[in-house]
Amino acid sequence: CEMGGKNPAIVSAKADLDVATDGVMRSAFGFSGQKCSACSRVYVQRPIYDDFTKLLVEKASKLKVGNPLDRDVFTGPVIDGRAVETFEKAVADVKAGGGTVLLGGERITDGDLGRGNFVQPTIVEAPLDNRVWSEELFVPFVAVGPIDSLDDAITKANDTEYGLTAGFYSEDDSEVDQ
Repeated sequence: CEMGGKNPAIVSAKADLDVATDGVMRSAFGFSGQKCSACSRVYVQRPIYDDFTKLLVEKASKLKVGNPLDRDVFTGPVIDGRAVETFEKAVADVKAGGGTVLLGGERITDGDLGRGNFVQPTIVEAPLDNRVWSEELFVPFVAVGPIDSLDDAITKANDTEYGLTAGFYSEDDSEVDQ
């Protein structure tokens, strides 16, 4: 039975940012975000929010998009034109709702990729009431937002109809054991 997922990650102020950004990036953009376990929303404690988003954008900007049969390609096409439309609508909704596209946000139209269903890996900051926090998109798209406490992050992470996976990044064992 296919249930979908709107899988969160929480990044503690005590996280190793290199590990956390690698984990989020691989989960969000692997298989072009077209896996039920893809990370699609990230709650980051405010003291490290700027550093986390800067590093995530830096790393994700280096991902190669193209034919997934080529060894150096990380992100391939989305499944069809409807997936491209879903992607474009999500980007438009974020912008209309006062959010910001930190990376990507466009369909790729250049060269050979312009003939297919290729979109850029996309990272957005969106108000926490925007639909991108609650509706499964199934495309290479991740929303990031600052939170003040881990309790708030856990509440927000659990506020989903379906959740198949979740991530928690911290180097503090007492936080992990909570």
